[in-house]
Amino acid sequence: MNLFSNDQTTFFKRCHFDSSLIIRCVRWYLTYKLSYRDLVAIMAERNVDVAHTTIMRWVQRYVPEFEKRWQRYAHPVGTSWRVDETYLKVKGKWGYLYRAVDSAGQTVDFLLSEHRDRAAAKRFLVRAIEKRDVSEKITLDGYAASHEAVAELQEEDGLPADLTVRTSRYLNNVIEQNHRRVKQRVRPMLGFKCFAHATITIGCIELVYKLRKSNLTFRCSASLRYELRRFGRLC
Repeated sequence: MNLFSNDQTTFFKRCHFDSSLIIRCVRWYLTYKLSYRDLVAIMAERNVDVAHTTIMRWVQRYVPEFEKRWQRYAHPVGTSWRVDETYLKVKGKWGYLYRAVDSAGQTVDFLLSEHRDRAAAKRFLVRAIEKRDVSEKITLDGYAASHEAVAELQEEDGLPADLTVRTSRYLNNVIEQNHRRVKQRVRPMLGFKCFAHATITIGCIELVYKLRKSNLTFRCSASLRYELRRFGRLC
């Protein structure tokens, strides 16, 4: 893969399998509704003997680096955010995935939390602001903790005092529909076993979705642009 042509030897050092096969397995797992064992069967049809635990380790090892390298091509999102949370099962218990998108549906940021409260909402907003700068409008649902987190940040000058804060079911339809992509992909996984692995996996699911929604600007070589688009299944 051209994205790693400069340091492919060191990046995939001591790997028993070819780097292209590793990238392909990771991409298929994150893009399609496949389990690790489904990928084992697919690879077996191609005369490649690989264990499902090996593919799992590839995802946990390489996904953070993929996300880090591709994030440099992200362009700014809009200043009108829709913020909401949805439910995901982690360790047999429900966790809360905070997500934000702009008015065009471009992903702003996400945060997986064990709790749904003011502290979690505030932590998510602070993280989103650090990555994406301050928004001009925020649309929330009717959950009081989210409104309290915004008010607290305004008092601490983390958000401007003249920030427009709205509650609108119609406007929040954008993010409600946006949740489907993540939940449809997570459903065949039958839940996560730990928060660290869940965060890594969801991060690259979001990355693939950003690529499909053209949430990255391709100011790079033609070969790298092709690789980015192929990973995200844009072409």
